[in-house]
Amino acid sequence: MEVLNAVSILYVIVVNIVGFLMMGIDKLKARKHRRRISERTLFVISIIGGSVGSLAGMYLFRHKTRHTKFVVGIPVILAIQIIVGVLIASRIQDYFG
Repeated sequence: MEVLNAVSILYVIVVNIVGFLMMGIDKLKARKHRRRISERTLFVISIIGGSVGSLAGMYLFRHKTRHTKFVVGIPVILAIQIIVGVLIASRIQDYFG
């Protein structure tokens, strides 16, 4: 169980760093008029667990903050992830006592 916890924590840290960096990289590419990271990719990173990093990157880099689907979507994804995480944690706690 401890190894699973460590791997889960490492995964969340890495995917949030990736989400954060992708927002910064996409902002830099936008400024340089280069090929951008797709909005779909930015959302996928958020959905697979990088919502905190993506949200932090959005506001730190001031990127996608005028797009309603990001301003609303990323926090909604985060809220759903928190709810699901709490539910899973409570089920695990009930199961393992």
